[in-house]
Amino acid sequence: MNIMVDERTADRSAEVWARLQSVIDPELDESVTELGFVTAVEVDADGEVRVGFRLPTYWCAANFAFLMADDMRLAVTALPWVTKVTVGLGEHMYADEINRGIAAGLSFQDTFGDAASDELSEVRRTFLVKAFQRRQEALLSYLIDHGHEAAALLRLSVAELAALPADAASRRLIERYLERRPVIGSRAGAPGLDELAFVDSEGAALDAERITTHLRALRRIGVNAEFNSALCRGLLAERYGSQGAPPVEIKPVHFVRSVSAQGRA
Repeated sequence: MNIMVDERTADRSAEVWARLQSVIDPELDESVTELGFVTAVEVDADGEVRVGFRLPTYWCAANFAFLMADDMRLAVTALPWVTKVTVGLGEHMYADEINRGIAAGLSFQDTFGDAASDELSEVRRTFLVKAFQRRQEALLSYLIDHGHEAAALLRLSVAELAALPADAASRRLIERYLERRPVIGSRAGAPGLDELAFVDSEGAALDAERITTHLRALRRIGVNAEFNSALCRGLLAERYGSQGAPPVEIKPVHFVRSVSAQGRA
């Protein structure tokens, strides 16, 4: 009987980790599990889940910390067998406030009161747009570098992009881009399958003759995010080493793409 309970607990823990993998650091557009922020998952026989997480520094922005904690809570709560979720941020200057607010289901504004300048919807929106731009640049640069004509790509609809023949690398880039494409909606709401796949942050069609300039501007956004990611990973590794979570991978920052990619229109 104990073996069956242990197996069920292990399976449920794996389900929780899978849900947490979908939670994204809003600024870095990377999974909190891949960043090494999640330190522990505990599941009991009654379906109660406890998630522990940490951040690179004691003073990481409270709004980002709250966003990630609340997103973790919501992601895990979606599992049908979960009866209660406790998310615990450790070793942070606002850990007590954030943990109490998340446990009570409060908003950021209600948690911090007058100390909170505003709610988080605009903050989230800002970084979702940046993620859309980064993913667009990565996808278009890859496709153009691998022989696709810019003008043809910019005529694709959402449905046509989803069905585009692709290798494993470009398929992953397409899937990631389409995850963020709804951020830039239409007048009717989320973009339909027949709408253009590639638009700017205002929803306007892109000009094939100016695609190099467009991608260069988006690349600056990406480089800044990569710097922040490398900094966070380095600070986390320096602060904690390998304590309590898998080793943190320090990723290199790529300043430029290949000459062939830069030279295409």
